[in-house]
Amino acid sequence: MTAIAQEPDFDHIIDRRGTGSLKWDRYAGRDILPMWVADMDFAVCPAVLEAMQQRLAHPIFGYTRATPGPAEAVLAYLEKTHGVTADPSWIVWLPGMIPGLAMAAASCGVPGDEVMTFTPVYPPFLHVPKDVGRGLVAVPLMLEGGRSTFDFAAMEAALTPRTRLVMLCSPHNPVGRVWTRAELEGLADFCVRHHLALCSDEIHGDLLLDPERAPFTTGLALTGPIRDRLIVLMAASKTYNVPGLGLSFAIIPDPEMRRKFQAAKNGLVAETNPLGFAATEAAYRHGEAWRLALCRYLRGNRDFLAAQLAKYCPQVAMAPVEATYLAWLDVRALGLAHPAAHFEKHGLGLSNGADFGAPGFLRLNFGCPRSVLEEGVRRFLQAAAATP
Repeated sequence: MTAIAQEPDFDHIIDRRGTGSLKWDRYAGRDILPMWVADMDFAVCPAVLEAMQQRLAHPIFGYTRATPGPAEAVLAYLEKTHGVTADPSWIVWLPGMIPGLAMAAASCGVPGDEVMTFTPVYPPFLHVPKDVGRGLVAVPLMLEGGRSTFDFAAMEAALTPRTRLVMLCSPHNPVGRVWTRAELEGLADFCVRHHLALCSDEIHGDLLLDPERAPFTTGLALTGPIRDRLIVLMAASKTYNVPGLGLSFAIIPDPEMRRKFQAAKNGLVAETNPLGFAATEAAYRHGEAWRLALCRYLRGNRDFLAAQLAKYCPQVAMAPVEATYLAWLDVRALGLAHPAAHFEKHGLGLSNGADFGAPGFLRLNFGCPRSVLEEGVRRFLQAAAATP
């Protein structure tokens, strides 16, 4: 497998227009720079591309189950990088993260029961429970020292006798928090006291921008009774920029919890993608040097964006980004009735905070070459200056 001989060229611009890209074709024919949906504008890790090309050499792409290789690669990576051990039997392969959220909600309780989550949050957290007949208990995160954290008093107040599951985004999209071990242990205690399951979506868990200051703790590192009610969702898709391959996985230590999850899967999702298995195995076996280089580059992008906003647009507050390539921007001071539409009018496509449960905010994707980010910042400042 190809090793990285030099720093990857993340500055290289790749034209994605006309490729069916959800991100770029949304604005086809218009001069709008897309910095919205969470995929990156970088070429994939060479080892991942090589593994996919090797799989393409076999000319049949039928219904596919995982060979032992992907699970072995995942478990070895978890032990080496995150210091946790798991058993191959705990893994349930999925055709994407959103089906995993749906299966978690469907496997806990019965229709009419409730799912708790924390806003603002990635939009599927808000609609997936309803899609599988569950109610939604949305509890706002609170600010403490300028950083978002759990509001346990509000959580206690919002809890009802029908709440069955807590869905956590870890690290958090869009606020960029890497939850501390103490925060996660507090959440685990809350779940155990109230007999709740915990589903931790960790798709951004390897996109760490300050790993020394804000280290990531996977839910699999939690001990005690929470292990009997834990669902951890992971994927190589965000880190290695292969979300279009549609492969993720759940790791569920408890056999009964896993059985219920599998039963929900049988009614909800289809088979998984053979190229996804090849990419996932290669990413976890051979992608570490590329991942670390990517995180260094993203850290530089984050710092550039934060410095530009602080200097030229201080009325827009950017949440501290400890992980992900997503900046959460408070534009309420600009006095815009429709912030996303205003920025599109000035040539910049951003995610609308209202979709995350937070009107007046915008999410900006800085997973792109620095020159593209510089142009995005130029357009952002121009749009901010053109407010009423």
